[in-house]
Amino acid sequence: MKKTYTRGLLALACLGAASTAMAQSSVTLYGRVNTSIENQRAGGSSRWVEQNNSSRWGIKGTEDLGGGLKAGFGLESGFSSDTGVAAPEFFGRRSEVFLSGSGGTLRLGRFFSEAYYATADYVSLHNHDTGTSADALYAYIGRNQNKVAYRAPEFVPNLSIEGSVSLPEGVPGLKRNYDLALNYVTGALQLGAGYEQADTEAVGTRRGISKSQGALRALYTTGPFTFGGYLQRDKNAFANNTLIETGNRTNVRLVGMYALGAGEFHVNVGSAGKSSQVSDSSARQYTLAYNYNLSKRTKVYAFLTKIDDSAAGLYGGDFRSVAFGVRHNF
Repeated sequence: MKKTYTRGLLALACLGAASTAMAQSSVTLYGRVNTSIENQRAGGSSRWVEQNNSSRWGIKGTEDLGGGLKAGFGLESGFSSDTGVAAPEFFGRRSEVFLSGSGGTLRLGRFFSEAYYATADYVSLHNHDTGTSADALYAYIGRNQNKVAYRAPEFVPNLSIEGSVSLPEGVPGLKRNYDLALNYVTGALQLGAGYEQADTEAVGTRRGISKSQGALRALYTTGPFTFGGYLQRDKNAFANNTLIETGNRTNVRLVGMYALGAGEFHVNVGSAGKSSQVSDSSARQYTLAYNYNLSKRTKVYAFLTKIDDSAAGLYGGDFRSVAFGVRHNF
């Protein structure tokens, strides 16, 4: 009887320890499958396409180390929802480990630019800046890999600040890339700012190109209406040659949404000015969209998007798509 009682206590103790361990750490599987049927027109011809819109899956987790310190990781992989083919870089969307506490968060690995999330992605409301209706004019110049980032604690309520550096690791022609992002919320007004710098040089010389971009973003909600946009200024964003500059450019994007029950009406207008050293290089993008939320995780949507590119063709030429899609988060 005594042995049975002792074994029972030991079993309860083990169960309690296991429960405590489970409470201190967690791992989550998540993802998004986003597919649309589209009639696309480019180069004077049209075609019907089943289009993947940045479908992905990932695993993330945290462990409570005690004393306010946490460790965590994030792994995220893209795939083509129309074919089932995995992205060539298996965890090419995200592969990071981090430590966080009262002194802030240290992130190591591969992840997208926080400057982009604070500006262009933040105002892309209708389809999460994915697929053919994604923002075609924003200058994304950052390098996502080999990054070291630090996110500061909230010294000011509702203000987040994060900076990162992407290491060249001795690769010829590469130099350090820098990224800085700020986000601030005050009532119904949400503000953001981002800056990136990405320098390169011709191998064997000290000559090269300095690329940079800075953007300011605002988003405001009142009743069923949400509207906002961003203003971006970039330098040499389209310089593919390390010795040929494309100059400066100003990019503006305005967005609006009207929510009616489970439905959302969206309008987006983008305008990219002429690059100072590339003639006839301006462009426009227009998107009209409707989303219907079947649940918190599933929606159907339709959109018309159109890009009017200039003769320089920096954005891939004129393009138009009419689409119907389904997006499911898990």
